[in-house]
Amino acid sequence: MATLAGNGRIVKEILLINVTGEDKPGVTSGVTGVLAQHDVNILDVGQAVIHDTLTLGILAEVPQHLESGQVLKDVLFQVHKMDLQVRFQPISEESYAHWVAQQGKPRHIVTLLARRITAEYIARVTAVTSGHGLNIDKINRLSGRIPLDRIDTHSKACVEFSVRGAPSDLRDFRSALLELASEMDVDIAYQEDNIFRRHRRLVVFDMDSTLIDAEVIDELAEEAGVGAEVSRITEAAMRGELDFKQSFSRRIALLEGLEEGALGRVAERLRLNEGAEELISTLKMLGYKTAIISGGFEFFGREIQRKLGIDYVYANALEIVDGRVTGRASGAIVDGERKAGLLRKLAERENISLEQVVAVGDGANDLPMLNIAGLGIAFRAKPIVKATAKQSISHLGLDGVLYLMGIRDRDTQGGVQ
Repeated sequence: MATLAGNGRIVKEILLINVTGEDKPGVTSGVTGVLAQHDVNILDVGQAVIHDTLTLGILAEVPQHLESGQVLKDVLFQVHKMDLQVRFQPISEESYAHWVAQQGKPRHIVTLLARRITAEYIARVTAVTSGHGLNIDKINRLSGRIPLDRIDTHSKACVEFSVRGAPSDLRDFRSALLELASEMDVDIAYQEDNIFRRHRRLVVFDMDSTLIDAEVIDELAEEAGVGAEVSRITEAAMRGELDFKQSFSRRIALLEGLEEGALGRVAERLRLNEGAEELISTLKMLGYKTAIISGGFEFFGREIQRKLGIDYVYANALEIVDGRVTGRASGAIVDGERKAGLLRKLAERENISLEQVVAVGDGANDLPMLNIAGLGIAFRAKPIVKATAKQSISHLGLDGVLYLMGIRDRDTQGGVQ
């Protein structure tokens, strides 16, 4: 029953009701039905089922005119009738007021991606999170249920932590997560939980070493017999040690005289990176626009476009005269700054904000577009890129991008619960 405080103010009675046991139809209906008979107000409610075991929590405000003992008695009877367990906990008004005040704090998402999730992974991620002053509100599994005999090097698992608050030192917190991910050979992402996260509309990809598992210019160089020389320049450029335009011009010049048929031979042996087909097909099913913005060659971008159904392709045009590569590119070179500019134009064309864009790449020349996108992801990237990009994926395939977008396996075509 409600009572009077020393100042004459009526103190309301608040109860936390926790119901646990075997999941079955009608549990929530039965408990809330009893509360409804007593005109109880529901202040918060949450329910989860793990391996057929139910946990139902209800924060209830008992009306001032009622004796709470009768409410508890009726709930207890109903729960026992369903062969479940119940625990009641009184909540003070001060505690409730503090809980309400927390809703103004910023919310973020910590995402753990790995081939499988171990207790150590969760223990260490949550320890770092709480150690930097963040409170975990909710934990969700985004990956599907996987039979034990199917856990292998291509399995994928993902757990998402919804956290509230702001870390005492954001740079230290991100550094701690990056170090932890490296130690455990997993991927850990930290991003703001806002309306844009659930309303992305465009996903843009680099091509070489992102969508495909090779650098096309290196493959062409092998055909031209200058593989070692071009490969050295490529590696230096991707590490950010060389200006992209200069390195690109030097490499393409070495291809002079290569016969046009070599392009087709290279295209035939290119392989998509793990998860690329699953990612693109899922994005198309969910209505996202997709694009390739590449410092590679348009010929190969168009081949991938036809194979995957990508909407836009922007890349360098390899000049060919009389069936031979001239060693020059036609038009403006697609370097890092041009990639960012093309991404901006695509966002304008689609009438969306940059916050609604996801960009994925692996090289230093991808950083400008990764940095302006709402979600920039370094995929199996060079160290300098991984350290600079907002997020990174190194241990799963490209379809891990879906998890960072908050998309569950069960939301995808053929997904499981």
